[in-house]
Amino acid sequence: MAGGGLLMLLDDITALLDDIAVMSKMAARNSTAAVDDVATMTKVAMQKTAGVLGDDLALNAEKVTGVNANRELPVVWAVAKGSLWNKFILVPAALIISAFAPWLIKPLLMVGGAFLCFEGVEKILGLFHKPAKPDAAEIAAEFAVAEQKGVAPSSVRAAKELPGSAADYEKDKIKGAIRTDFILSAEIMAIALGTVSDKPIWEQGLVLVSVALAITVFVYGLVAGIVRMDDMGEWLKAKSSAFARAIGRGLIASTPWLMRGLSIVGTAAMFLVGGSLLVHGIPFIEHWLEAVVASSGALTAFVLPLLVHAGVGAAIGALVVAGVHAWSAIRGKSAH
Repeated sequence: MAGGGLLMLLDDITALLDDIAVMSKMAARNSTAAVDDVATMTKVAMQKTAGVLGDDLALNAEKVTGVNANRELPVVWAVAKGSLWNKFILVPAALIISAFAPWLIKPLLMVGGAFLCFEGVEKILGLFHKPAKPDAAEIAAEFAVAEQKGVAPSSVRAAKELPGSAADYEKDKIKGAIRTDFILSAEIMAIALGTVSDKPIWEQGLVLVSVALAITVFVYGLVAGIVRMDDMGEWLKAKSSAFARAIGRGLIASTPWLMRGLSIVGTAAMFLVGGSLLVHGIPFIEHWLEAVVASSGALTAFVLPLLVHAGVGAAIGALVVAGVHAWSAIRGKSAH
């Protein structure tokens, strides 16, 4: 009897282990399927945010131009860390808003869009108030001070024109880049959230975290590569291969033009991204644009939204700038 009881016990244990093995396989398959779903949704979200990613890249590369060579990578790294903190705030905020107040997403994005357009108008107005170009002696002095303080010559020049030190100006430049990144990241998170809004909250969270990490690595990895193009050119120029030296010379020659181009594209992106966020929140313009695009050819359907977004962005940006300057003037008068 004891032997028979032991055999029955062993048989029960074996059956239990078989059940555990089957359940483990099913759990593993479900986990794999869930991981595949998250990976697929992340890929879809990244594809939908591709346009904003291009603007994000142009804006951030433009924001760190004019920095001294030995400060380029530290500045990029500082902005990248700020971008990660932005996502650390935005991901939980997006999930909370999605769960409890989804109606808030559009107004918040419109506020961000208005701020981007405000920055764009301010930047254009700044072009009309540029001081006279410094002479050779002033440039040499600026470079000497920049080397001594470990900042960019443009920061030294700005410190002469604005209150504060060159180091403070550079810190403000980094803060400005992080603020711009916050708005663009918020739009990217909103677009990504829209692709998974019908999924469980944990899947939404995993997709948003995956997108946040991927875009940060992608954007700031490319920005770091762009700002060090001239160093890559110098490295290639030292090679024995004539082809490598030619590529190096080409990189060095094209770097200033690329930086100027990124500055122009970055400014345009402020109006295009900001304007698109504003248009999506103004129903009569959005519906009119959709109706016109639906009945137009491919070229008009591509160009017209860009023109409308830029026009609306420039108009609202100009209104915000006028309002801010008027408020500053009123406050200045009231202080006296």
